[in-house]
Amino acid sequence: MRLALKFAIVLFLTLAILLPLAMIRGTISERQQFRQQAVEEVTRSYAGAQNIAGPVLVVPYAETVEVEERDANGVLHKQLRQQDRTWKFFPKTLQLQGQVKPSIRKLGLHEVRVYDLQSTLDAAFDVQLPAVDPAKPRTLGTPWIDFGIGDVRGLVGAPTLQVAGRSTQVLQGQPGHDGGGVHAMLADGTGADGRIAFPLRLQFALRGTEALSIVPLADDNHVELDSPWPHPQFNGDFLPRAHRIDAKGFHAEWDVSSLASNAQAQYRAGGDKHADAIGLSLVEPVNLYSKVDRATKYGLLFVLLTFTGFFMLETIKQLPIHPIQYALVGLALAIFFLLLLSLSEHIAFGWAYLAAAVACVGLIGFYLGAVLRSRVRGFGFAAMLGLLYAALYGLLVSEDNALVLGAGLLFAILAAIMVATRKVDWYQVSVRQ
Repeated sequence: MRLALKFAIVLFLTLAILLPLAMIRGTISERQQFRQQAVEEVTRSYAGAQNIAGPVLVVPYAETVEVEERDANGVLHKQLRQQDRTWKFFPKTLQLQGQVKPSIRKLGLHEVRVYDLQSTLDAAFDVQLPAVDPAKPRTLGTPWIDFGIGDVRGLVGAPTLQVAGRSTQVLQGQPGHDGGGVHAMLADGTGADGRIAFPLRLQFALRGTEALSIVPLADDNHVELDSPWPHPQFNGDFLPRAHRIDAKGFHAEWDVSSLASNAQAQYRAGGDKHADAIGLSLVEPVNLYSKVDRATKYGLLFVLLTFTGFFMLETIKQLPIHPIQYALVGLALAIFFLLLLSLSEHIAFGWAYLAAAVACVGLIGFYLGAVLRSRVRGFGFAAMLGLLYAALYGLLVSEDNALVLGAGLLFAILAAIMVATRKVDWYQVSVRQ
């Protein structure tokens, strides 16, 4: 009966340790929010994540159409009215070559990655305007070129634009478009046959924060990006056709055809905000908050294994351990994760993990030397915890193999407990209790 009561107390203490672990996970979530606030603060004063879409040739026209209108007596009459409309045409080819130069902006404890994109964009247009309907006379306006930019505050200096070899002024905004960007009016109209064909080159410098996306609006798109940042993340809707990543940085190339993308239809329907895009992010080599959060998920396992060892020693070796002593050791195990979080905000994650593990293992080993009435047993438990911390670190740094390593670790621990207790007569143990 006493053995069952002790088991119930140990189980209750194990579950009770979940409360401080949950509080620590809440602190991790709070620190992540602080980090996001730091990113937003840098974005307000620098520039946000950038999205490049264009060029797009916009041809305005006024068309005479027949409409029905009611007079004062409610009688329908047919009237001729002019309606202002636009055509949007996309380039046949687009080539963008850019150098992404990263840097770090610090805000308090947090580091935010920003970049300067030095880029050259070459495009070629060759479009044929729809034939004129004699029943609907139309008048063409002055066409212009639209360039969509996610955050125009990131433009450094004035972009240089050449259309058909002629320097063309770049103007603010996009006429009739809600998104941010710039445009350039075309001096020449259409040819006699309604054909518009010209090459263009845009050279620009653009600042942004952490992420960059490029909408492949041409029929044939080729994008090349280089950077000294060694930790890129290729996201968006298209992965690079070829890429190289090493300690010196990365080089990536994309080739996207309009046959493989809905970007043109999506742009016509609602602009560039929700169109298919090539994506690039400059990520942290170690996301400390995600790693600490993953580590806390193993906190209950640490407490459960330690309490299981205490319980076995108490029942088999007749070493009385008070519930308060269980609780103190459990709290020491929980404090490890809080130490890990606080230290990793100031020093490298690996060193923070080592310092927190040594502190907690040393404290528990010293305390258990007295509780278990033997320094050998105390430091034996400390050695076991040290192995567990080492195994947990291996799980954290091996994200791709975390599941198989975790399953193997649990199996090894269960096997060790079963082997150690295979000859124990638990009925006799309960009688002694």
